[in-house]
Amino acid sequence: MNIKTINFMALRKFFFVVAVVLMLGSVASLVTKNLNLGLDFTGGALIELNYQEAADLESIRQTLREAGWADAIVQNFGASTDVIVRLASEDPNLGSEIARLIQREDAGEVTVKRVEFIGPQVGEELRDQGGLGMLLAMAGILLYVTLRFQMKFAVAAIAALLHDVIFVLGFFAFFGLQFDLTVLAAVLAVIGYSLNDTIVVFDRVRENLRLMRKTELEEVINVSTTQTLGRTLATSASTILVLLALFWFGGENIHGFATALLIGVGIGTYSSIYVSNGLLMTFKLTREDLIPPQIEEAVDDRP
Repeated sequence: MNIKTINFMALRKFFFVVAVVLMLGSVASLVTKNLNLGLDFTGGALIELNYQEAADLESIRQTLREAGWADAIVQNFGASTDVIVRLASEDPNLGSEIARLIQREDAGEVTVKRVEFIGPQVGEELRDQGGLGMLLAMAGILLYVTLRFQMKFAVAAIAALLHDVIFVLGFFAFFGLQFDLTVLAAVLAVIGYSLNDTIVVFDRVRENLRLMRKTELEEVINVSTTQTLGRTLATSASTILVLLALFWFGGENIHGFATALLIGVGIGTYSSIYVSNGLLMTFKLTREDLIPPQIEEAVDDRP
């Protein structure tokens, strides 16, 4: 059964404008508001508590608010009887003081399992290593796509990935959501997911360019995107369903992780169709670009 080809590229210019607006807005949010870095990056105190019965998190938060720590993060850690308290501070003794405060104010039996202090220097090192990891991932992707396809494909794929990553970061900056190591891991996962989606479409574009020799590039891209649309939507929908379950029922520990992936999967699906494919048209991809360069054999002129 023949599937009607959807003319995706008819809206290419419109979605280019949308992509540019999203990028500029995201960059503006990052510059003006900055990321709300978590304790993993800024340093601070971490206290792990154990209760005999299920802990009342709101009661703990109220105790900390009354003591002047309204920004403290209180969440369950595994079981409902285990609690993690995170505080942004440069005082290495603060963790022990907060643990004593909670033990004194709480009516139930509380055991302090551990108190740790993460210095700002460690946080800066984690931040720098995370940024370096993202740059290395991008460089590896550029090399991989260049070797597997061609440089125009590689540049289009990297541009789409940068679009996705910057949008996710800008979203977190705009809404003031906490950015920690779990969110950084989600951003790296978005890179992999978006690249996989883009490679599937690129592979079909390359194949159809060779089969549809008399067809214009725009039509080839429309046909290729239509052929892979079912796979793209099925993958995105199933992934989003899992992420929604994690978002609602996974607890606060992975709330940021699920949020970043939800945003990344949505924007990655859009960019793999319009940003990366649109750039192939902007770069005027031709069939000749897919022909490997010929290596001329040396001619021996000796008699």
